[in-house]
Order: sequence, then C-alpha cells, then structure tokens
Amino acid sequence: MSNGGKFGAGQSGNPAGRPKGARNQATRAIEALLDGEAEALTRKAIEMALDGDGPALRLCLDRLCPPRKDRPVPFALPAIATAADAVKASAALVAAVAEGELTPSEAADFGKLVETVLRGIELTDVQDRLARLEAHT
Repeated sequence: MSNGGKFGAGQSGNPAGRPKGARNQATRAIEALLDGEAEALTRKAIEMALDGDGPALRLCLDRLCPPRKDRPVPFALPAIATAADAVKASAALVAAVAEGELTPSEAADFGKLVETVLRGIELTDVQDRLARLEAHT
C-alpha cells in the first residue's frame, strides 16, 4: 500500500535530520519580529515588575535566578555489590528519612538508583547460573 508520496513507508526525505543548531521556521519568524526590540521589551517587563505585576516580577526573577532543577544531595549511599547490599542501602535510605537527613522524595530518587543496580546484579546472577547450567550439559 503506497502513501502516494515520493518516499516509501518508513523512509525519510531527510535521513540525517535537521542540522545541529538549525532553527525552525516559526522560531526564525519570531526572532525577526523581535529583532531590535529586546531592550525595549526587557525594560517594559522590568517596569511592570517594579509596578507590582506578579507575572512580570516572576519572569524577571526567573531570569536573574532561575529555579534549580536538581541539586546534589550529600548522602553516603553504601556500596552495592550484592542483593544483600541493596537491602542495606534501602535500610540506610529509610533511616535517613526517619532522621530528617533526606526528604522522602530524595530517598525515592536514591531508591530508584538502588533498584537499577539491583536489577543489574540479578541479571548478572541469572546469566552466570545459565552459563554454569549450559557448561554441565
């Protein structure tokens, strides 16, 4: 079944994709409209913020000090080499939350890392067992 176009299903007219750094047409159009107006717009946003306009104030403050997306969390997560180590690491996370060293969401993020390492350990164990079984047959 043909789509009627010049490329078949699953074939791109540009397999390499858009070149790095290339901007789309809408972005270029907006930049052209704003060209030379950035200073005036910035000054107006600052004036509005100083006059008490909440959204303008938030915009200005976000530019001065953007909200942090993530931050390092000082916590000594125990080394994890075995499934038993993963249990100890999880217990350490629970204790850290109980003692107020970590927030529940920080501990949940660490817990996801522990789960990932544990899955890797389990997969390695399964592969090792399979290799030993195959060697005995």
